[in-house]
Amino acid sequence: MLSAFAVLLCVTALLAYLNERFLHFPTTVGVTLAGALASILLIVLDALGLPGLRGWAAGVLETLDFTEFVLNGILSVLLFAGALSLNARQMLRQRRSILLLAFLSTLISTALIGFAAYGVFALVGLDVPLMWALLFGALISPTDPVAVLDLLKRARVPLKIETLIAGESLFNDGVGVVIFLALAGAAGLGGHGGEVSAAGVAGLFAREALGGLAFGALLGGLGYALLKGATEHAVEILLTLALVVGGYAAAAALGISGPLAMVVAGLIISAWKHELFTPDTQELVEGFWETIDQVLNIVLFAFIGLDVLLTETTGAQILASVLLIGVALAARWISVAVPFALVRAREGYGAYTVRLLTWGGLRGGIAISLALGLPDSPYRTHLVTVTYAVVLFTIAVQGLTIMPIVRRAVEATPDEG
Repeated sequence: MLSAFAVLLCVTALLAYLNERFLHFPTTVGVTLAGALASILLIVLDALGLPGLRGWAAGVLETLDFTEFVLNGILSVLLFAGALSLNARQMLRQRRSILLLAFLSTLISTALIGFAAYGVFALVGLDVPLMWALLFGALISPTDPVAVLDLLKRARVPLKIETLIAGESLFNDGVGVVIFLALAGAAGLGGHGGEVSAAGVAGLFAREALGGLAFGALLGGLGYALLKGATEHAVEILLTLALVVGGYAAAAALGISGPLAMVVAGLIISAWKHELFTPDTQELVEGFWETIDQVLNIVLFAFIGLDVLLTETTGAQILASVLLIGVALAARWISVAVPFALVRAREGYGAYTVRLLTWGGLRGGIAISLALGLPDSPYRTHLVTVTYAVVLFTIAVQGLTIMPIVRRAVEATPDEG
């Protein structure tokens, strides 16, 4: 495991260096593309009669286990760090739109993509049951705008819009995982095989989501009490790190949503950070979490690109992938526009916001880790291939073309705050 992680870290550093030196893409986008190109190169060399490298690289990636690496590894750190970096008080003011998008939008998107995917799979000759198609809808619906947020900050997007995009993504990560687990329970997969009734699924969703929110508030309160009595920055960093790692492990043991707990705990610490930290220690604590966040995100996106090595494809799967990329975009637009109609006039968002949320709705590591975590079945490879295609499209195409859209949007509404 240590050797495999060392290889991944060294390859990631090389890809990040090459991107900064030659490609000049946003780092997460660049390392994903470079990793995918490196994987394709290994596949081509293997096909040309140079065996060994592809098998060795695939063995390294399988040793690390992408699902374990993300869901039970770095996800807690990424979500807490993301929440800590937000303006929590501004997010509280926008709580209606953020929570409405995180919950209602994710549910709408799951249904739209799930039923459409069922039809697409049947159209191309792939036999995928409706419940598995809905599982695909659940795992692909959460957005991961990590690669976009840095661009939004550079473009000086209004704080309201930046908070909306970041807040929605942090919460819908957790909501998407909860929906996925509820559907898995209905399908008799994982550890929820007995909960096949509608009441059982609803109970699982409520326990995971509401339990995660409540536990996150408890963790945030505990963190506040401990940090208020600390003054050394090393102790404060250690306390926050223990809060994240220990809290996430405890949430998993309790059977509640660890991702939602991390978001709430991070927001509580963020809301009171000026009271908890002196200016010097706040800079050090925030610098630590920002650096950890950036490094782990780069490693994660490199892993996404390199994992192309493990994806076996057929012609029917490629055709389904092309069709479902369009489906995912259309579903994202509808799932944002419908709930947004309820809050847009009241909260004063500009006309461009739905378009920006749609095109900025990148998918990432959570989608792939959930797909790879599916049990072996005749349908698993179909879902994994299509998931990779949608994720790589959103990162490569949407991630590289979002900046002109952002600039035009900002120029069109210069006074919107």
